[in-house]
Amino acid sequence: MSRHVAIVTDSTAYLPQQAMERHDIATVPLTVVIGGRALEEGNEISARSLAQALAKRRPVTTSRPSPATFAAAYRSAAEAGATGIVSLHLSAEISGTHDAAVLAAKDAPVPVRVVDTGMVAMALGFCALAAAEVAEAGGSLDEAVAAAEKRAAGTSAYFYVDTLDYLRRGGRIGAAQALLGSALAVKPLLQLAGGRIELLEKVRTASRAIARLEEIAVERAGAGPVDIAVHHLATPDRAESLAGRLRERVPGLGELHVSEVGAVIGAHTGPGLLGAVISPR
Repeated sequence: MSRHVAIVTDSTAYLPQQAMERHDIATVPLTVVIGGRALEEGNEISARSLAQALAKRRPVTTSRPSPATFAAAYRSAAEAGATGIVSLHLSAEISGTHDAAVLAAKDAPVPVRVVDTGMVAMALGFCALAAAEVAEAGGSLDEAVAAAEKRAAGTSAYFYVDTLDYLRRGGRIGAAQALLGSALAVKPLLQLAGGRIELLEKVRTASRAIARLEEIAVERAGAGPVDIAVHHLATPDRAESLAGRLRERVPGLGELHVSEVGAVIGAHTGPGLLGAVISPR
């Protein structure tokens, strides 16, 4: 990291590898624990392996990075020439990752601004890209933070899951909401709101839920310049189909990323996830 402001995020941003390399964004991995074995997301476990473990009903949990892991990332950035670091992470409402970063930042060799984006997946990734672009243009630490916070404030994330059971088990959605989603075989649409995962709508069938997800994405995107990410877990055909329709229907579309989520988010959503992140420029 040769520029004076370095960007650090975590593995739940699910940024394309090419984008991370192009913008020199460092990533700190979260951990997935399967049957008592701890595995680093992105390095030691794939989404496919996670889906197989879930299908076999093996016990799966997740955990935040340690403060020591963040401290090592901050030292590495400083040694590479950074005089300040923006550390951007998934919502503190659903993970202790932000808290671990805050602890590590206290003893970092250069100033570190830790930002709770209130986001996850490419909703977080777009924030990291916004900060990186400002840093690359010679912006200050405060300016890079402001760019990330502005992007977060305008970004929306919506997603469909086949069942709320995985979110309920992981404590990421309330039991009452999970019961509502399970009643009468209703298919749930969810959103990130205030950094939390909340039930947005209940739709009768999977096909109608996915069609409704598309409509919400198009409405939210509007006519102005916007970047979109389509995420999935073990449903690539659904994702490519949705992405193709959004390409046709969103006039101001800039970047469109289609990717499978990693093991950490997949552990809480289960196979069948289909998500849309809408991020106006």
